[in-house]
Amino acid sequence: MSGGNFRGSLQRVLAGLGVAAVVALSGCQVDVGGQILPSPYYMTDDVQYYAPGPEFKLAREAAALRQARAEQAQPPQR
Repeated sequence: MSGGNFRGSLQRVLAGLGVAAVVALSGCQVDVGGQILPSPYYMTDDVQYYAPGPEFKLAREAAALRQARAEQAQPPQR
């Protein structure tokens, strides 16, 4: 085996190991089935808080429909 050929294969192996190390240590978050799995740095991430909203999201629309039905049910005014 010549010195140049050995040096080239050593460089390729080291480059491959470097790429593998970068991929392994990148710490990306992953979305699997709608669930976000944490990165390795989740303990240092800032917390995101969403205040709880109403259980029934369409409260205004339901109230408007009830009002419209009530108006239709009333006999016409003379």
